[in-house]
Amino acid sequence: MHRLIENAIKSLQKQFKKVDEIALNNERRVLDAFNKHRIALRHFAPTTGYGYDDVARDTLNKLYATVFGCEDGIVSPLIASGTHALTIALFGLLRPGQTLLCATGTPYDTLNDVIFGENIGSLKDFNVNTVIVPLKNGKPDMDSIKSEIKKHKPAVVAVQRSRGYDMRPALSVETINGIYELAKASGAYVLVDNCYGEFTESAEPKADALVGSLIKNPGGGIAPTGGYIVGSKQAILQIEGRLTSPSIGREVGSYSGDYRLFYEGLFLSPHTTAQAIKTAMLFSEVFGSLGYETMPKTGECYDDIICSIKFGDKEALIKFCKAVQSASPVDSFVTPEPWDMPGYDDQVIMAAGAFVQGSSIELSCDGPIRPPYVAYIQGGLTIEHGIIALEKCLDFLGIS
Repeated sequence: MHRLIENAIKSLQKQFKKVDEIALNNERRVLDAFNKHRIALRHFAPTTGYGYDDVARDTLNKLYATVFGCEDGIVSPLIASGTHALTIALFGLLRPGQTLLCATGTPYDTLNDVIFGENIGSLKDFNVNTVIVPLKNGKPDMDSIKSEIKKHKPAVVAVQRSRGYDMRPALSVETINGIYELAKASGAYVLVDNCYGEFTESAEPKADALVGSLIKNPGGGIAPTGGYIVGSKQAILQIEGRLTSPSIGREVGSYSGDYRLFYEGLFLSPHTTAQAIKTAMLFSEVFGSLGYETMPKTGECYDDIICSIKFGDKEALIKFCKAVQSASPVDSFVTPEPWDMPGYDDQVIMAAGAFVQGSSIELSCDGPIRPPYVAYIQGGLTIEHGIIALEKCLDFLGIS
């Protein structure tokens, strides 16, 4: 093992222990939910056609709601991605003439056309007004949020937990809950993009609609597809009509595959998330010791599974991503290159040699090709894989 990695592992033992404690607490609440809903082999059986009385689907909805501390939920393999889940929730909660307030700055790139696109069925096309409250020093500006809520009386206040392609900290549950209290005082729905943040703390944020992807944290690295939306009964009732149609909501929707992977993935997710956080900590510790600006820094809390590394150089970013790809169990022989990905304004390079295509709870890395050329590394099903990938990155960059 590389000397720098050995030293980093030794220095991180106290933080690793804390991560393990959080994973234990989260595994306990997941297991309690499985026991409460009496999960049995019959809940793994597939359905076809309309999927009426699909006990696997309906129980999975209830299971997720319980785990995330919510009243109701939608969990579906029909949801293609986190962006899709967020789009369903936004269109379910908002009506023409109403206002969406983005409390944590500009949303992630793939939501730009969902909100602001023209003549493509966006919120703007449906006459939804959007107000963005900029971050202040990389954090939510609570005074401005309060002022803008009072001024615009939004129907929905949206919060993005993870950093997206910004060099800012992810938001803690405590911070999000503070925004929730401000919004609920005005009667607004609160929608939280929970992607990358699930199970990083011992509780999940408060929200009317808490949204995420099953090929990130809660899928445990084995869910093959899907997304979730959990929250208040009233919010879920409005949203379910946009999952299918207002006339049938969640009454239909079959899945002819095996539901087992969705249940087992959720069961594994607290441990898997802990492995990803340890991997992120290790990358941050090593590259921070080499003088790179990283986030979070040593000793700081991880409220998502991502480590940001600022390279300040296009070629170094590309080389780093190629190193991560070369350490992948799948498609290690592929060379990633920057390309015009759908939904992004800049070219993006992505290293993702995963068992589930695009899974970012598996070790992956990406970054937009724009200054300051930041790599966002996330996932890692095992810390051992993280160590091997980190060794490759050091080798590719010529660091001895």
